[in-house]
Amino acid sequence: MKYLVMVQGTQADYEAMQGKASEHSVAWKPEEVQAMYAYMSALNDDLAETGEMVDGQGLAEPARIRHVTLGEDGKAVITDGPYSETKELPAGYWVLDCASLERVTEIADRIIRCPQPAGAPVYPVEIRPIMDGAGDI
Repeated sequence: MKYLVMVQGTQADYEAMQGKASEHSVAWKPEEVQAMYAYMSALNDDLAETGEMVDGQGLAEPARIRHVTLGEDGKAVITDGPYSETKELPAGYWVLDCASLERVTEIADRIIRCPQPAGAPVYPVEIRPIMDGAGDI
């Protein structure tokens, strides 16, 4: 079965990885960012080797989001950046083809252990089964 596995983050998290501390997160050092990328790269290589990796990508920072909604007049309303009330947003994802929910949960356990500096926020890893189009809900 295919699963969507997502990690979350905020604009402050992206800025912290660029060395800018905030009340939300400590500033990351360049070697901490490199350790995170190396860990995720090794994980992706392992998943490709097992044949479970379908796709996986990091997402651009929330400041680069564009929302398109339908206005009351029926025309598109376009806004840039996250809504002010939005906190965590998807920061990256994997589409994995795993034999079981237990297996994808093992992978999520590896993801949650990605190295980061002490004091950086830790978000849950979200697992969602992907519907196969045959009407499963």
